[in-house]
Amino acid sequence: MAYINLLPWREEAQKAKQREFFSLLALVALSGIAIILAVSQFYSASISNQEKRNQFLTNEITILDSRIAEIKELNAKKAELEKRIRVVEQLQRSRNVGTQVLNEIAKIVPTGVYLISIEKEENTLQIIGKSESNNHLANMIREIDRSELFADPSMETITSDENNSRLLSEFRMRVRIRGLVGNLNDAVNSVSQGGR
Repeated sequence: MAYINLLPWREEAQKAKQREFFSLLALVALSGIAIILAVSQFYSASISNQEKRNQFLTNEITILDSRIAEIKELNAKKAELEKRIRVVEQLQRSRNVGTQVLNEIAKIVPTGVYLISIEKEENTLQIIGKSESNNHLANMIREIDRSELFADPSMETITSDENNSRLLSEFRMRVRIRGLVGNLNDAVNSVSQGGR
C-alpha cells in the first residue's frame, strides 16, 4: 500500500479558506466603511444645504426687517405730513373766520334782539345781549340751527330787569363755530415740534 501524506494539502486548503474568509471579511468591512462614509457624506451634505438655506432665510429676514423699519418710518412721516396738511387746511378755513362770523351774526340776529358783546374763545362764541321777548330768542336759536357756520347753540341765562321800563331781558348764550380746531395754537405748536 502506498503512503500518501495529505497534511500539506489540508493545510493549504485551510490556509486558502482562511485567506478567502479574511478577504471576505475585509471586503465586508470595506463595504461597511464605504456605506458609513456614504451615509455620513449624505447627511453632511444635507446639513450643509440646510445651513445654506437657513443662512439665506436669515439674510432675507434681515433685509425684510430693514424694509419694515423703512416702511414704519415712511408711515410715521406720512402721518406727520397728513397732520400738517390738516392744520394748514384748518388755518386756511379759519383765516377769514372773523369776517364770516360777523356776516353770519348779521343774518341770524332778528329784530328785537340787541347784542352787547361777542367773545370768541377757541371755537366757541359767547354772546351777551338783550331781547324784547323770548320769541325773538327762539327765532334766533332756530336761525343758528339752520346756519352753516354755527352749531350747538346753548342758552345759559335769561334774566329780566324789573327796573327797566322797556322790559328788555338780558341773555347769555354759547355757540360753537363749525370746522375749527379746539385750540389752533396748540395744534400748530405740536406739528412744528413734531417736525424737528
